[in-house]
Amino acid sequence: MSKNTDLIIFGASGDLANRKLFPALYRLHHAGLLEDNVRILALARRAQTSREFVSQLENTLQNVMLAEGLDKGSWKSFSRRLHFLKVDFTNKRDFKDLQHWLVKKRTVIYYFATPPSLYGPISSHLNGAGCIDSQTRIVLEKPIGHDLKSSQEVNDVVGKYFNEKNIYRIDHYLGKETVQNLLALRFANRVIHSQWDNTCIDHVQITAAETVGIEGRWSYYDSVGQLRDMVQNHLLQLLCMVAMEPPNSLEAGEIRGEKVKLMRALRPINIDSVLQDAVRGQYDAGWINGEPVVGYLEEEGRDSGKSNTETFVALKAYVDNWRWAGVPFYLRTGKRMGKKVTRVIITYKESPHTIFSGGQDGARNRLVIRLQPNEGIELEMVSKKQSLEEPLGIERRILNLDFLGDSASVRIADAYERLFLEVINGNQWLFVSREEIEASWKWCDELLSAWREKNVEVKSYGAGSWGPPKAEILIERDGRSWYEGGA
Repeated sequence: MSKNTDLIIFGASGDLANRKLFPALYRLHHAGLLEDNVRILALARRAQTSREFVSQLENTLQNVMLAEGLDKGSWKSFSRRLHFLKVDFTNKRDFKDLQHWLVKKRTVIYYFATPPSLYGPISSHLNGAGCIDSQTRIVLEKPIGHDLKSSQEVNDVVGKYFNEKNIYRIDHYLGKETVQNLLALRFANRVIHSQWDNTCIDHVQITAAETVGIEGRWSYYDSVGQLRDMVQNHLLQLLCMVAMEPPNSLEAGEIRGEKVKLMRALRPINIDSVLQDAVRGQYDAGWINGEPVVGYLEEEGRDSGKSNTETFVALKAYVDNWRWAGVPFYLRTGKRMGKKVTRVIITYKESPHTIFSGGQDGARNRLVIRLQPNEGIELEMVSKKQSLEEPLGIERRILNLDFLGDSASVRIADAYERLFLEVINGNQWLFVSREEIEASWKWCDELLSAWREKNVEVKSYGAGSWGPPKAEILIERDGRSWYEGGA
């Protein structure tokens, strides 16, 4: 780790910075994982002093981290790292103040917690003010564009000023403990790895469900939708981690290369298959946790009239390679769903013949990989019933690896904590390459185009449900069903 690091956050007064970035940095400091000579500079358009910013941030973090609280001693020492500058990100003259603040021979990391439309102007102004050298790193938040063309434009303009090896594109799912554990699960356990293909696996499900709505982001969300917001990045990254071939090492280039190959093997959902293999939904009014909630078209900030923006997507996808030929991947994500949960379910094929009572379905094995709310891994096994009446009956039993409960830790580190450490250490393996982003956009663009050409309308679903009925048909016509068990 470089002991002389300046971490500079653009958009420091925004929601992402307050909810995720500064809490993560404080926790790293509290745990003793930030070197003493790491400075943090907050940049925002609001005029205030460093002291005012620190005081305001303390109040914010006390609310955000209410359950764990702020340690007074840790906060006092952490606050000494913090500095503030007022910068209008579109005014190149303001960047001279930043240039004066920088000190030579220190590693500089710029974190763009801003809309992507500002990535180009900020990069240009940094360059014009002499704030970039060959070692300067930059962290980009999603979304990188809204389609392949705009993604290429964003990457091109940033690439004019920053070397590709110094660009860190975040997908925070890759910082989650369980996602990284997929590598260990698959490639460090021969008993798992040897069963990880189409000879043993019947199908794969990936679900990312949220109970929240659009949270006042109508103007943004209505131009994006759930496919761009969740599938293009989070769900496709999970699919890559589940299905990619073993990398030669844990080097960033090796892992990224395998993910790109996987994305290129992902069969397009086009005009010929879109009606069968893709479902769009939009939530109506309903109930979440016993409380009434409004429908999407009644949300605060909405435009008048009808919207065909999807808040739910269900897909049936195939990976056309030797390992996964014929294995369907069912992807599902939505807002205002029955509960907040993200998980991957690997369902194994039935035994060719069973000699026990209980039928074939009782002999299925299932691997459940939980990303939230309680990170861990479950393996559904078959065991003999403890019964005198049914001496050879079988039943499902669960082997449960609870990442928090089975460790000495009081909490699982937030994804941003790990990602910050990797950036500071100069490690790219948990970040997304330009090739990955453009491959995923190419796949999503074809699906979006098919929806437009077929004039596919969103199907309504009640808030608090698991999506429109057509999503059930998507999987049930294959003789399967969505997994709803567990937490």
